[in-house]
Amino acid sequence: MILPVAFLLAAAAPTTSQVIGQVECAARSGTEAQLCLATEYSRSGRFAESAAEFEKAAASAGPRADFALAAAGNMWIAAGQPGKAAFALDRALAGKSLVAEQRGEALLDRARAAEAQNDLATARARLKMAEPLIAQDPFYWYFSAALAIREGDRAVAQSAIGKALALAPNDPTVLFEAGHVADFLGNADQARSYWMRAAGNDPNGPIGKAAAKAVEMMGVTPVVKSQAQTPK
Repeated sequence: MILPVAFLLAAAAPTTSQVIGQVECAARSGTEAQLCLATEYSRSGRFAESAAEFEKAAASAGPRADFALAAAGNMWIAAGQPGKAAFALDRALAGKSLVAEQRGEALLDRARAAEAQNDLATARARLKMAEPLIAQDPFYWYFSAALAIREGDRAVAQSAIGKALALAPNDPTVLFEAGHVADFLGNADQARSYWMRAAGNDPNGPIGKAAAKAVEMMGVTPVVKSQAQTPK
């Protein structure tokens, strides 16, 4: 799943392998060509184009239509178009093909789309529907904690981030959000600690850099080891 921190990510120019992949897709036909191209667009960060291709594919994908629509919804979220994401995901969830984890992930994406539209009630409702299906996904709890901050629910924020940390204690994204929860709860020292851990675990990535910036805004310059350094 594309994380809600997509605002931290920038689409890079297509690599040679991605260009080759798009050429190979052009050699296919019909639904297979559309699905192939949608995947290649996703890999190169062209999320809106990827979503559009997944939606085209859904029209002729038969039993795979729900999966294509769910993928389209995910890509629309990454493209910053939650309204289109919600529409695609509602269509996917109305079908019968998405089951178990796949349905849970689509419900989570639907919650993300609702949150991006400031419809917090729908976001929480879809999260509750997804919980029995993907309770072992740390991102589920990460997003639940982030949503709880917007809802002003201290208890849910603390409980949810605790579960995310239990499942993925060293994940930079989870640690970054744990810092936000701690800050929301008024614990500056704990927030700083989580952000410094996130920065240390992802020194050259977008999450690590954002965490380091958060620490700097608190008046502390984090010392993290760059992955580019030569080991001694």
